[in-house]
Amino acid sequence: MTSQAATAPLPSTSISPERFVSAVLPTLRANAARHDLEGTFVADNYRLLAEHGAFALLVPTELGGGGLGYGALCDVLRQLAHGCGSTALALSMHSHLVAAAVWKYRHGKPGEAMLRKVAESGTVLMSTGAGDWLGSNGTLRRVEGGYRLTARKSFCSGSPAGGVFVTSSVYDDPSRGPRVLHFPVPRAADGVTLLDDWDTMSMRGTGSNTAVFEDVFIPEASIALDRPRTGWHPAWNVVLTVAAPIYTAPYVGVAETACAIAREAAQQRIGEHTALLLGEMETLLVTSQMALREMVANAEELAFVPSVARANAALVRKTIASKAAIAAVDKAMEVVGGSSIARARGLERCFRDVRASPFHPLAEKPQASFTGRVSLGLDPV
Repeated sequence: MTSQAATAPLPSTSISPERFVSAVLPTLRANAARHDLEGTFVADNYRLLAEHGAFALLVPTELGGGGLGYGALCDVLRQLAHGCGSTALALSMHSHLVAAAVWKYRHGKPGEAMLRKVAESGTVLMSTGAGDWLGSNGTLRRVEGGYRLTARKSFCSGSPAGGVFVTSSVYDDPSRGPRVLHFPVPRAADGVTLLDDWDTMSMRGTGSNTAVFEDVFIPEASIALDRPRTGWHPAWNVVLTVAAPIYTAPYVGVAETACAIAREAAQQRIGEHTALLLGEMETLLVTSQMALREMVANAEELAFVPSVARANAALVRKTIASKAAIAAVDKAMEVVGGSSIARARGLERCFRDVRASPFHPLAEKPQASFTGRVSLGLDPV
């Protein structure tokens, strides 16, 4: 795959990922079990992340950010999950939106304003894309100067600390038919209500609540994309390529945590099948790690030329990474035995947290259909 030269400067790094991780990881680890038990948002961890500039890590230095490379960011998210999977995943949901904006900025498209806002104020971005996907939901009606939005958006990770929703909705254009418009919405806008409804089996601390928009004004100038509601749009070739590695990295980190617990436990009691089970576990873990590395490489440090083939490459490897991470955690449970279900070990939390990985776009069956259509030379959807 060939790359397109960026029109904006490549990043110069002003932050050490190693120092960043070492500074925050102990606190994330200390808070993880409590937030999981209570089912509460990782607010204290988010405050710590903000103090260390986490939300602007990927923003180029010339725009006031940390200038961290894309691959380095994915690695940071993977390592943060060693302390708290929920914190790493919530940060990844913000980070993939920043990554898409960085890609746009580097390729001469709008994105600079949002990046400067994130760098200057530490604004936390909230995605609603997982619930919306291609068809989106909600309705927009035309009014003077813009639109009025009525919608209900789920899975808004990091929402208790969020500042801006990056979302979309449906406008039934009288001449062009149903369109999906993409736009940001400030959390503080009139008509926005955030529910406290995130009560789940896994990733319990992400604060992925539902947002309700009741007749919220959307200025015409804020519309970032206007596309048909049906069919594939090239924008998704960018979104999937940059987003999939970012939200997969925390799950690989969770699997690494589970395997580390299993290795330590195995040293204390070596049974008849311990070596075999550990070997199976390590093979699964490496499979997940390899798939993640290939996903990161596929994004070419955000210098890539978008294509369906590249988006498909990301999705295939996302499925491989997810399935292998789940299987590795399951095998770690088998290594440890019955005590693996005790909360005190932390392995039980890994078992639950990694279960959320298949539900990020695309789930296995939609991905297989997408990939099969690409293989046949058809439109992917």
